[in-house]
Amino acid sequence: MVTVYVHSEADNLPKKLGQYILNQQNKTLSRSNTFKIAISGGSLINVLRLGLIENKNISSKIKWDHWEIYFVDERIVPLNHPDSNYGAFKVAVLDNLTNSKLPKVFPINESLINNNNKSSHIKIAEDYEKLLPKQLDSLLLGCGPDGHTCSLFPGLKHKYLLEEQTKRVMWCHDSPKPPSDRITITLPVLNDSVEIAFVTEGESKQSIMHEIFDLKDLNLPTALINALYGDKVTWFVNDKAFAKVENKDI
Repeated sequence: MVTVYVHSEADNLPKKLGQYILNQQNKTLSRSNTFKIAISGGSLINVLRLGLIENKNISSKIKWDHWEIYFVDERIVPLNHPDSNYGAFKVAVLDNLTNSKLPKVFPINESLINNNNKSSHIKIAEDYEKLLPKQLDSLLLGCGPDGHTCSLFPGLKHKYLLEEQTKRVMWCHDSPKPPSDRITITLPVLNDSVEIAFVTEGESKQSIMHEIFDLKDLNLPTALINALYGDKVTWFVNDKAFAKVENKDI
C-alpha cells in the first residue's frame, strides 16, 4: 500500500523528505558502501536544497562521499543550459557543498549531443543506460499536472515508453513540455529500485491528485506506478495539492 505524508506548513515537507532520505542513506550504508539515488528535476530540486542543505540537522549527517547520484530523466541540452536538470541540481545543491568529500554525479554525456539528430538522441539514452547500476536504492520523483513523472507522459503518443520492458533508458521524443527531446528511465528501473518517493506541492496539482488517488486512472504514469509498486512508494505532498482528494485514508 502507498504511504502518503500530507504537510500543512511550508517547511515541513522538505524536513520530512530530508529525514526520509537520511533514513534511506543509513539503511543502505548499513549493508553497502554506496548509496545509489536517482532524482528528477523541476521543483523537486529546490525541495532537496531545503531538506538536505538548508536543514543543518540533516546536512551534517549526509555522507555525500558515499553517494552516487543519477537522473531519472534529462533534457538533451548542454549541462550548462537553463533546461538541464543536472545544471539546476549543481546550482541548488552541489555548489553549496563545502565539504571536500563530494558525491559522484552521473550526468548525460554532452559530447554526444547533436541537435535534431535521432541517432545521437538514441545514443545518449543507450550511453546513460550503461551508467545505471542494476538496482537504485532510492528514486526521488516529481508529478506533473498531467500525471507524468520522469519523462513518462500519459497518452497514446508516449505509450511506447510505458510499455518498454527491456530498455532501461529511452529517448523521449516530442515531449509535450519543452525541450521536446529527453531521455528517461523506464518501468524496469522502477521495478528494480528499493524505494520510490514522489514530491508534489501546490494548488495546480489538486485535480491530478484526485485522479491519481480517488479515480486511480491507470492511464496516468503516476497512478500506474502506485498500482504496480505501491508497497515501496511514498508520497510527500502539501495540503494545497491534496485538498481535492476525497479518500484521505490511504
